Amino acid sequence: MSFVTRRRAEAPDVMAPDGSEVRILAATGRGSMALFTLPPGAVSKPVAHHSVEEVWLVISGAGRMWRKLGNLEETVALQPGVSLAIPAGAHFQFRNDGAEPLDCVGVTMPPWPGMDEAYEVDGIW
Repeated sequence: MSFVTRRRAEAPDVMAPDGSEVRILAATGRGSMALFTLPPGAVSKPVAHHSVEEVWLVISGAGRMWRKLGNLEETVALQPGVSLAIPAGAHFQFRNDGAEPLDCVGVTMPPWPGMDEAYEVDGIW
């Protein structure tokens, strides 16, 4: 085990399967962290994850997140300070309703295994 320190990149490291920009942050053997960004007016593709769960914190911007797991379904407003959980298998989609980028820090547990983890589902938008 060693200490991990990583500074947020100016440009995205990769595009997520849902279409959001990803800047990879620190990771350990038990979890990974990233900054997810949607530009103004953008809507992510609806996806679900096979095995990972995520917790998100909105740090800037405004939008909405739709989540569905079995019979449970909701859409929540995203604004700075709002945190939420995305269980493994939950369908989700988010959108930027504001005039500035929507930035969310997400922690994935276990660490993100690769692009095959996410699969497209039917969404709300």
